Amino acid sequence: MAAERIELAPGYDVSRITKGNWQLAERHGDAVEKDQAIDDMRRFVEAGFTNFDCADHYVGVEELIGAFRKRHPDLARLLTVQTKVVPDRDLLPVLKYADIAFLVDRALARLGVERLDLVQFHWWDYDVPGYVEAMGWLSDMQAKGKIWQVGTTNFDCPRLEEIIASGVTVASNQLQYSVLDRRPEHGMADLAEKHGMALQCYGVIAGGFLSERWLGAAEPEPPLANRSLVKYRLIIDEFGSWSLFQDMLRTLAAIGAKHGVSLSAVATRYVLDKPQVATAIVGARTAAHLADLVAVASLDLDDADKAAIATVVAKASGPEGDCYSLERVPGGRHSSIMWTNQNTKGVGAR
Repeated sequence: MAAERIELAPGYDVSRITKGNWQLAERHGDAVEKDQAIDDMRRFVEAGFTNFDCADHYVGVEELIGAFRKRHPDLARLLTVQTKVVPDRDLLPVLKYADIAFLVDRALARLGVERLDLVQFHWWDYDVPGYVEAMGWLSDMQAKGKIWQVGTTNFDCPRLEEIIASGVTVASNQLQYSVLDRRPEHGMADLAEKHGMALQCYGVIAGGFLSERWLGAAEPEPPLANRSLVKYRLIIDEFGSWSLFQDMLRTLAAIGAKHGVSLSAVATRYVLDKPQVATAIVGARTAAHLADLVAVASLDLDDADKAAIATVVAKASGPEGDCYSLERVPGGRHSSIMWTNQNTKGVGAR
């Protein structure tokens, strides 16, 4: 079956399964073999997964995608690439138009394109003013032809309302959404419907925790293998006990066995079926799980499947609050694992 597609914004068509590339970033884990990474990208595009997600602070990733574009120019023409502009936290109090322009121009050069398909903006600290103004700068660069679509990542409802009220058209908000983390249902989905905004969802398989590998496994002890596992282990704690997490895995596995797919495919379909969700961003260090992603397109969860998942969800204790609210608590467990100065190291562009 062909990969599902959706019009994310007028005239802007993307695959609903998006290849997340943060696992290719330096410092995420073991070093990436460049030729293998580029060949895996080829396999994804040939399978119909033509939307790639990256960021300016995923060290080395924009350059890798740029190298893929040069090596496979015919496939590159099928590709849409959404990146993120994430100014360092230390830079926010003195952020200037030139700093954002520097990050945009650098992304253009790294990716080897004349226009960025979608720029998603992140702001580390709401106590520092300036995010509305910065989104206006991106909108200005959009008008100048450097950017096709403008979006956000990890913004909550009140701040998105501010940005939209300022006149900026927000194509999408990228946020965390899974069977374990349903915070987008606490107002964000309604806001997205109100403003015609798409939701792009990461964490749909919780960094790999929502897979057969963890079914029946003992609760892991630190240190965990990579930062994604550290991050999503905390989400499991918010969801409830390790025992409740195992209940969810068993439920997803039973549904998967019924349909002949993996439990990860079920978890991905669950998110894609939610209101206002346009894409599921699935981290893919290699093409090893490509068949699982292909299977998602033909998976149709019936009422019994949805009821079984809802029964487990009803026992969950969290996570509570708006999108990314836990990750913004000063000194909190979630915020303490964030690297907030990976881009310009707190130094302005000029």
